[in-house]
This record gives sequence, C-alpha cells and structure tokens, in this order.
Amino acid sequence: MSVSEKLLSSSMKSSSSSSSSFLSFFPPETPRLRLSSSVLHSSVSYSWKQKRPSFQVYAVSYEKFIQFALNHTKHHTHLSPSPLQEKFSSMMSTDGNVELQMGSFEAPKIRLLRSLSIETETMQVLDFAAFPKPEYDVPIFCANFFSNASTSIVLLDLNPLHDVINQREYKEKYYSSLIPLGVKYSELLPWGGKLTSESLTFFSPIVIWTRFTPNQHKYDVLYSAFVDYYKAWVELIDEAAEENDASIIKFNCEAQHRYLAWRAEKDPGHGLLKRLIGDTAAKELLRNFLFHGIDELGSKSFLDYFPDYRSEDGTVIEKRSIIGKSFENRPWDARGEFVGNIFIN
Repeated sequence: MSVSEKLLSSSMKSSSSSSSSFLSFFPPETPRLRLSSSVLHSSVSYSWKQKRPSFQVYAVSYEKFIQFALNHTKHHTHLSPSPLQEKFSSMMSTDGNVELQMGSFEAPKIRLLRSLSIETETMQVLDFAAFPKPEYDVPIFCANFFSNASTSIVLLDLNPLHDVINQREYKEKYYSSLIPLGVKYSELLPWGGKLTSESLTFFSPIVIWTRFTPNQHKYDVLYSAFVDYYKAWVELIDEAAEENDASIIKFNCEAQHRYLAWRAEKDPGHGLLKRLIGDTAAKELLRNFLFHGIDELGSKSFLDYFPDYRSEDGTVIEKRSIIGKSFENRPWDARGEFVGNIFIN
C-alpha cells in the first residue's frame, strides 16, 4: 500500500469514529550531512564535524500536519487519490539513505492536494500545497517547513491567485475577514527577514514567513497556525461558487500557470533536492509533481511571464533573483495594507 493510500485509509478510519470533524524555503547551502531515514519525536545529540560546538537537536515530525489536513478535508468533500500517486509515492536518495514520501489527492473543487515530506535524524521537511480547480479563483494553500539542528524556516500562506497589492477587490473578497488571523500569528511567529521582491508578489497580507530555534512551544504554535490557516482555506473552498464564464476561467488558469512556472523554475528547494536525488530527478519532481499543471493549464514559458530572466543567449538566468532581496520587516500593516515598496532593493 502506498504512503498516500495509508494516509487516506487512516483518515477514513478517523472520520468514521468521530461525528465532527516540498521545499520551497530551504537554505540554499544546507550542510552536506549523512542522513538516515528515521522519524524522531524527541531530542537527540548531534555534534558538528571539524570541532564545531555540540547542539541539542529538537527533532520534529510534520506527519501530523498532513494527517490533519487529510482528515479535515474528508469532513468537507470527497477526497480521492490523484493519478500522480501511481508515479510519485516515495523515492530514495541516490545514496540510499533518505526517503522522500509523497501523497496526492483530488476533490470536486480541488485540482491537486499534495505533500512531500522528508524526516531524518538531522532534517525535517514538509512541502504541502492545495490548488483549486480553475473554475474557482480561490487562493492556493501553501505550507513550506524546514527544520534542522539549529533553525526552523517557515512559509505558511494562502497564496493569492490574483494580485492583492493593487487589486483591492480580490483582496477584500478573500482576505478582509482573515486579517485578524494573520495579525495573531505574525506576532507569535515574527517576520523572518529579507525576501526576494519577485517572490513577494505571490504572497498575501496574512503570509507567515519566519525563522526560529526549534523547540516544543514554537512547534505547537506552528501546528496551531497550520490548522487555522488550513481550516480557513477549506472554508473558502466550501463557499466558492463555480465560474461558468470561459474568459474568467481562462484568466484563472493563466494566473495559476504563472504561479506554477515561477515556483518550478525558481524554487529554492531545488538545491536540496538536487543533492538528494540528482538534478534530473529534482527537476522532474518539481515540474511534474510539486508544481504539476504547467503542461496542462497553459502554454506560456517561464520567460513569457518573467522576461527579465532572459539571458543574452535566450536561456533562463539561473540567478534566483533579478531585483534583489528586500523587506527586512513585514511589508503589511495590521489592517492588511501593503506598506512596502516592491521596487526597493
């Protein structure tokens, strides 16, 4: 039985017994460590090589995040395995020491709900996302978590399908009622430092971007934030009305396609995946699983959307950012108003 089938089976059992209800911000220079695939729920000792100080590693498991999302979704809609599950369920690293576990599902209003998780003695990763069908202009649920011995890096958001910096109507439609939720967790999980300006255009006023030293309290806060944000997203999906206007559906398709093109080409997690499974497999995983839909939702290329990345010979500039890193502090205020300058370096 595949990982996703086990999770779905578990969620069905949980649902029947109750009447109520990968990668994107990995550090580009993750240390090259020998990893073994075991899931830890307690602290273990780890010493850096070359006489570096010893750290007490707080090892977490993101499995319960995935399980919650599946259980909660099952209470609201019919969730079934995605055809992607036949090819993407698990994968071993090239050295045979690390297992990448994947799960993917679909539902009447959800084009793809998928997860990638990696849990070892020295590193824990979760890349979880849910994409609406183009008939709905609902935001994209996005959770990217990375933890190692000394730090946790977190991105949690309902990524807007359309511009929320300049298009007030879309912002009011989906985020006005969620601003208090964003304010609550932005205080508990403070802004994590500079981001590339291009990336910010894909974030919402309630985005959580943070870094912290791993500990039980922060882990509990993060789980609470994940639960609340996912509940909010499922509620938006529940309430969304199907669009019948072909031109608007096409507009939604292109918006999601643009998002997928950006993430598949410039995702910072590519470096970690490349080290684990090789460049070819990493690119396939990014394009055909994590950001599946590039070949189905549109025909434009990355350079069609982002011409600033075109080199003199017509290829894509590999540098992660053209504009540079900005936004040392949170660029939205407590009312959800954008107070940054998208063009500042």
